[in-house]
Amino acid sequence: MRPNFFHHLHPPTIPAEQARWRHTLGAGGTAVFLVLVLLVTGILEMFYYVPNPQEAALSVQRITYHVPYGWLIRNLHYWAAQLLLIFASLHLLRVVFTAAYGPPRRFNYLLGMGLFVLAFLLDFTGYILRWDVEVCWPLVTGTNLLKTIPLIGDFLFRLAVGGENACESALLRFYTWHIFALTLPVVILGVWHAFRVRRDGGIAVPPPALRPNPERISRFELVRREVQAMLIVGAALVVLSVLFPAPIAPAMIGQPVLTEEARAPWFFLWVQQLLKWGDPFVFGVLIPFAILLALILIPYIFPPPAPQDVGRWFPPSNRLAQVVITLIAVFILVLTLVNR
Repeated sequence: MRPNFFHHLHPPTIPAEQARWRHTLGAGGTAVFLVLVLLVTGILEMFYYVPNPQEAALSVQRITYHVPYGWLIRNLHYWAAQLLLIFASLHLLRVVFTAAYGPPRRFNYLLGMGLFVLAFLLDFTGYILRWDVEVCWPLVTGTNLLKTIPLIGDFLFRLAVGGENACESALLRFYTWHIFALTLPVVILGVWHAFRVRRDGGIAVPPPALRPNPERISRFELVRREVQAMLIVGAALVVLSVLFPAPIAPAMIGQPVLTEEARAPWFFLWVQQLLKWGDPFVFGVLIPFAILLALILIPYIFPPPAPQDVGRWFPPSNRLAQVVITLIAVFILVLTLVNR
């Protein structure tokens, strides 16, 4: 069979052991597929969404209730965004637990971390674009945290919001962030990340002499498996979209009253719980930043994994990195569940 463009995006062959679903979890490929779904559905939503405070929530309601199949497009966009965060997190855990971050893949790990952060920022800015009564508290709290940063806090706040009152002036700024300032870097870093994976020979594996199983599969078989995975994920996405509609609430009019029941989006509930413990800068900025920095520096602050351990689940040579990322994951998960 003659390879086409999509086949050429993959190495000619890859080790069969590391190509199995139980090894990769399908997380990286699924994340790419979900980004494509988000791009297509987001473009379709742009035809009807109106980014001004008076009409934004009403345009979301129009998409949901009046545009033919608008409800399905919006629900697909919403669920693809939520699943992207889950699969991106699984991909990060898989990379660390299989010691797939050592040289020469350290720089690509940084590119992946950049995409990881951008995915959360995109989800948050997209959440704000609903512009209904549920978004004011997360918007005010999140942007006010910027003000607590010494020296540059006020500048970052103005850059993010564009005015003094976030619930009155931030919509167009967040629309610009969501559509251009965050989406464009995701596309650039995503292509760069995929290129680096391809240049490094695909998924991380031990050197040939240290591989217990020499069996390999062709790029044709790999693409076939990826298409199967996309069909399964696409079907699950449609089922979620039909059975569980994306949240929708009354339009935000004037200055909403912030109540104790106000909640952050699910992926930032752990930060909301931290804010209950004390100083906003320490618990809302410093601790989350320290956690992010620890994740970013994993390939640099821990010894590189042994060559024979690369591509193996839970190898002994990177045990400390496994412990650190496990503690971080459990910490965030527990705080999220406590604050539900």
